[in-house]
Amino acid sequence: MAAVPQTDPRLNEARFAYLKAKDVARLAEAYRFSEAAHSGQTRQSGEPYISHPLAVAEILADWHLDGQTLMAALLHDVTEDTKVTKDEISDTFGKPVAELVDGVSKLDK
Repeated sequence: MAAVPQTDPRLNEARFAYLKAKDVARLAEAYRFSEAAHSGQTRQSGEPYISHPLAVAEILADWHLDGQTLMAALLHDVTEDTKVTKDEISDTFGKPVAELVDGVSKLDK
């Protein structure tokens, strides 16, 4: 697996080694997008908010889910907690990822 530049070091862990290099690159893009969208937001613990979506993606990677699902994991709170829209996610990451994010966002409604 190629190293992921400018992201959390945890994305370089062996748990993501099953992914193709292009999926890892897209995952890094989703990480950076989510991190920027959640900029300034923190968890109740005081950690940067991105720690939660990253933890979700790590759990799903342990199950060897596909790259689109992992991207959706990183983006799953973006439409709920920021001004980012489903259309922006679709334009940047594709309709399947946007639909996954939208579906997860509607689970509690």
